[in-house]
Amino acid sequence: MDLYEYQAKDLFAAHGVPVLPGKTVETADAAAAAAAELGTAVVVKAQVKTGGRGKAGGVKLANNPDEAREKAEAILGLDIKGHTVHRVLVTEASDIAEEYYFSFLLDRSNRTFLAMASAEGGMEIEQLAVERPEALAKVPVDPIAGVDKAKAAEIVAQAKIPAAVADEAADVIVKLWETFVAEDATLVEVNPLVRDPQDKIIALDGKVTLDDNAGFRHPGHADLVDQRTEDPLEAKAKAKHLNYVKLDGEVGIIGNGAGLVMSTLDVVAYAGEKHGGVKPANFLDIGGGASAEVMAAGLDVILGDPDVKSVFVNVFGGITACDAVANGIVEALKILGDGATKPLVVRLDGNNVEEGRRILNEANHPLVTQVDTMDNAADKAAELAAAGA
Repeated sequence: MDLYEYQAKDLFAAHGVPVLPGKTVETADAAAAAAAELGTAVVVKAQVKTGGRGKAGGVKLANNPDEAREKAEAILGLDIKGHTVHRVLVTEASDIAEEYYFSFLLDRSNRTFLAMASAEGGMEIEQLAVERPEALAKVPVDPIAGVDKAKAAEIVAQAKIPAAVADEAADVIVKLWETFVAEDATLVEVNPLVRDPQDKIIALDGKVTLDDNAGFRHPGHADLVDQRTEDPLEAKAKAKHLNYVKLDGEVGIIGNGAGLVMSTLDVVAYAGEKHGGVKPANFLDIGGGASAEVMAAGLDVILGDPDVKSVFVNVFGGITACDAVANGIVEALKILGDGATKPLVVRLDGNNVEEGRRILNEANHPLVTQVDTMDNAADKAAELAAAGA
């Protein structure tokens, strides 16, 4: 789960990372009131989960409450890369002497954590990494040893952050590591991490991604979800504990195992080229336990997508045998009743496949078509989707 800037900075503050005071509001009048309460020049910042806010006009300086109202009016409702601005953060303006970059992230390729830091912050870090890679320090972090003051000092030195603020920067890095670990984050990023004229180090911006798999340890993280911007189908799937991602297509996909589902997406996309360009409508991995309840939950979510014209159920029987999957499909269709209205193409293979196919044949449900191979099943699903479009 990606957080808004104001949420990230709230987490930073809770772990002792220095941030500037501010208030998040949803109206222009509230922005003026927040500016009056702060009593200083302020920055009005769009709260959207994407970069490039400044270039899009989503970050503006205001010298007084009236200007804050005017800037907020201009920003609220703005579309920034497909994200509508519903709220703004009104925060103290800061005098900036220098801007740095810092982040902790999960390094999946090397199965460890990575600190990235640079004395050249404020710009898009991807651009810096391409144009001047030597300016971006990449320091592996042992997950067991973590980041103490000595490790933080090593990171600061490699990033070439000036000696005058090296000690304070190291202290902030230690607190950012504490945030990263304590909140079960996969990313903690500050750009810019600024040095003010008094040589104080401040997290002027913040980006945090939390690991949803650790949500059971953080019941409060559920309160950070913005219901207005969450896709309703993804929210419904999440409530049913399904691993679902909405895509822009017409063929609903259900599979058991992430690798199989990813392959299914590719095969359907390829097959769809011959049938008017239909595409996969979702990623849905029901895992190994394809019970009737799980299958019904998955079908309920997919069939609730008005873009879906057909459904491709692609299952390889392993620990869960094909006969159990077949029974799950039959029972799921009974559970859904009139809610099941779109054709299903089912491909079963693997453990106990003959019995699974027999069960589906015997049920003889009018919506179900069995196809033996993955390629042919994808082609059939694409054909049915095109016909129903």
